[in-house]
Amino acid sequence: MPISAAGEWLIHSGIQEPAGGVARYYRADLGRNLPVSTEITGYAASTYAYLHSVTGQPIYVERALATARFLTRVAWNPDTGVLPFELDPAAFTYFFDCGVVVRGLLAAWRATGDDECISVAAAIGRAMADFRAADGTLHPILMLPSKQPLERDPLRWSRSGGCYQLKSAMAWWDLAEATGDTAFREPYEKTLETALRTWQSFLPGHPDRRQVMDRLHAFLYFLEGLLPCAADPRCAAVLGEGILRTACYLQELAPEFVRSDVYAQLLRIRLYADQAGAARLDFEAAEAEARALAEFQAPCGGFYFGRQGGQWLPHVNPVSTAFASQALELWCAASSGGAHGGSPVDRHLLI
Repeated sequence: MPISAAGEWLIHSGIQEPAGGVARYYRADLGRNLPVSTEITGYAASTYAYLHSVTGQPIYVERALATARFLTRVAWNPDTGVLPFELDPAAFTYFFDCGVVVRGLLAAWRATGDDECISVAAAIGRAMADFRAADGTLHPILMLPSKQPLERDPLRWSRSGGCYQLKSAMAWWDLAEATGDTAFREPYEKTLETALRTWQSFLPGHPDRRQVMDRLHAFLYFLEGLLPCAADPRCAAVLGEGILRTACYLQELAPEFVRSDVYAQLLRIRLYADQAGAARLDFEAAEAEARALAEFQAPCGGFYFGRQGGQWLPHVNPVSTAFASQALELWCAASSGGAHGGSPVDRHLLI
């Protein structure tokens, strides 16, 4: 099973350091990892919680808690209210990363019941207000230690504001549910309204076709961020249209350059939107995407980041591995007509 091999790779490959931090990715051609990233470590916490929900293996609960401890005790600075992108040097903090870490800590909290996880998650959620600009939009990056916004670059999605930030804003919605503090819901709702006004201009968004593929990855974050409100007719309509738009671009661009996480995210959002009653599942398209995605699993068990001109790019990526293994597991459950492990409709398990 892809998910078993992926779990073994995450645990035994060295992509996670002994202190609990997880590297951005592994360079298969150079035989080394890139530096630890707080965002990737947040995704790892969510991934371990999901793997435990599917397999029931205690090792994944242990790893979820160890990963969370790195985030709560090493990465997060309660004195300054800062979660840096990387620790050395701690030069920037990203809104998106903060939301990913909050959701990872909440996933670890649900799996372990550890109060430290939810306490720090709430503190980071409150600190995310620092990214709010005067016009109500969200600064994507703040410089440290000043917390002044980094100049935006409209041609680099990670350095520009946009609808994709809704994925991380979903952390506020999740905090409202987890803590009972409804004040967390308002900033999610404000971000949702902005995203619904602006999402149609996000694609293609760049003259370089390879960069359009990268923006599909970010656009799918936006679609994922709609899930708390999938029952809203406006959100349901956007989910349906967004899935079709993404699939068209993916089919057009894939022969030149394709990312495994785009296949995985598209397959996941098809399944979640169908389960939510927002967009009917195109079974034939989903089946083709699942077949294409499975090809990206490397012999080590992790998933390659991408393929260009028929050649694998030399990156085995922990987030690609997490997204791909979850998407294929969800597809296995959906295509067989049953559920394997945890419920495939549980939004909180979305990595």
